[in-house]
Amino acid sequence: MVDIKLNGNQLAVIDKNGAIVGKHQSQLNFWGFKHIPESKSFVLSASEIHVPLEKLISHLTRGKIPYALSSEVASSREALAAIRADLLLALRQGEAIKDGDVATHRPEDFIDFLGNKIPRKLKEHQIKAALHLLAVVNGANFSVPGSGKTTVVLTVFAWLKHLGLVDSLFVVGPPACFSPWQVEFREVLGIKPSVAVLAGGDIEERRSKYSPGKDNFCDLYLTSFQTIQRDWERVRRLFKERGLRFFLIIDEAHYIKQLDGAWANAVLNVTPFAVRRCILTGTPFPRTYSDSFNLFDALWPDCPPLSQSERIKIESYVQKKNDSAAVATLQKTVGPLFYRVRKQDLGLAPQEFNEPIQVKMGKFERQIYDATIDRLSGVVDDEYFRDVELLMRLKRGRMMRLRQGVSYAKLLGSAVDEYNENLLEGNLPLADIITHYDDLEIPAKLKTLVKLVGKLRKRGEKVLIWSNFVQTLKLIRTSLDEAGHGVRLIYGETPTEASSVQDELTREKIITQFIKLGSGVDVLVANPAACSESISLHKTCSHAIYYDLSYNCAQYLQSLDRIHRVGGSENKIAHYHFLQYTDTIDADILGNLRKKAQNMSAVVDRDYPIYSLDMFAGDDELEAYDRLFKK
Repeated sequence: MVDIKLNGNQLAVIDKNGAIVGKHQSQLNFWGFKHIPESKSFVLSASEIHVPLEKLISHLTRGKIPYALSSEVASSREALAAIRADLLLALRQGEAIKDGDVATHRPEDFIDFLGNKIPRKLKEHQIKAALHLLAVVNGANFSVPGSGKTTVVLTVFAWLKHLGLVDSLFVVGPPACFSPWQVEFREVLGIKPSVAVLAGGDIEERRSKYSPGKDNFCDLYLTSFQTIQRDWERVRRLFKERGLRFFLIIDEAHYIKQLDGAWANAVLNVTPFAVRRCILTGTPFPRTYSDSFNLFDALWPDCPPLSQSERIKIESYVQKKNDSAAVATLQKTVGPLFYRVRKQDLGLAPQEFNEPIQVKMGKFERQIYDATIDRLSGVVDDEYFRDVELLMRLKRGRMMRLRQGVSYAKLLGSAVDEYNENLLEGNLPLADIITHYDDLEIPAKLKTLVKLVGKLRKRGEKVLIWSNFVQTLKLIRTSLDEAGHGVRLIYGETPTEASSVQDELTREKIITQFIKLGSGVDVLVANPAACSESISLHKTCSHAIYYDLSYNCAQYLQSLDRIHRVGGSENKIAHYHFLQYTDTIDADILGNLRKKAQNMSAVVDRDYPIYSLDMFAGDDELEAYDRLFKK
């Protein structure tokens, strides 16, 4: 008889009678058990002991070696068996709903609750997504941006709270999601929530919020990935010791894709202590199918749906570029646990893409741009051919210079990271023009923009303007402000609510002002990098102007979705306007984006899409360079 005991993360086999010898000892050694002769035991230390435990018991049973389980081991096995049963039920029910068997799993009480207690009327695809999340208990929503994932979660939360199953909603996500969650809570449920923002600000004040009593907790807790990395132990204590039942939401969950990453580990350390879990992202597989591993571990931390052998199999398929086999494995193991609405399922009004407004460059910006083109047309890169990485950096830097030239000529006087080639070296007159550009002329594209904004504002339209360069954004803001428009600016350095900057408008407050009718803020100037996620502007804005573009297709598609979303775009056309300098790189960028967007839309509408916010950016710039400057 051998005794099997459990002590924390150590599994011990006590063999006082010497039953484990020969091939049995070899097998335990192979599994990682360490033989300790003085205590006549074999000990295995592992973060996850359930799999080796079951292997051990199976081996002892086949070898007809009697064993006894300690009470801790027996309890652990019983708890795991119960969780596995719950997971199997979730898989069956999730698959049934995704296959269209809604009637069998359609709780009429919940449907009545939606009709009588929820002010916002859900779309059919949102009702189905809510039923799916209820059926799988811990589930994911991978629907495309703008489909209403937040609405789905809030209605499920309200129902669970109505049933007395949860007390509070705890959201982990980027700071940009904080304001939308608060606004949506109020608009979806008709209740202004009590809120605790556990991010930024005074550390002691923030940490005091982790100690609510049974009677003074908040409806909604919001924290960032950066903060939970520092405060995960406090979050775990909040979940574990305060007698509160939390519904944990991981918003924009692709941020925890990195295996053994700091943010991912922090989140995974707290997920077992929430009573319900949900992950939200429109990009579940940013670069590879293994990006999903952490996501499903977060949903079912005590019984991961993907076994180690299945993970190895998926990674092997990915390395062999056998995507269909990887997808088949994911579909079988975790497919029923997530719900996905595609863009084509949303029933939105069409998007109107106006033909580009052709603008003739001003005298000085044309001189600068043409001089840059002439220099690039004559440059010889033979000396760099042996250093491929250097040559690629040069090409990217040169493309950046051309993009700067069609955005704001003065940008060519600023530095570019990892690129120090002076394309106008020796041309002192042009260098002087760049330095004093603002004194010489107003960019022709800016004049056209001011006229277009004025025309749209006379019709009462709010206007969103996109540019990729900070100095251009500031120039646009100043010019529109001088023209008498109520304009605000958002870019990467704009403070978020988490930074507690008292003297400046935060990003969230700017957006709130912009989307509010009659606020006096009717023009928003932004770069896609700062507004690519968690931001909805569609309820009051249906016109977007692209002052300049980059080759980043996924970021471009994300920017389109800011004014084309569920809950406002069903009967209102989204209008897109493009400013384009004639005989410049502008035409090449837009043509490339439109071609890539068609291909990428097909990818996004798959159940297992692989795409990321920087997809296509680098390669397309290199291809464009070679296309524009054929030697």
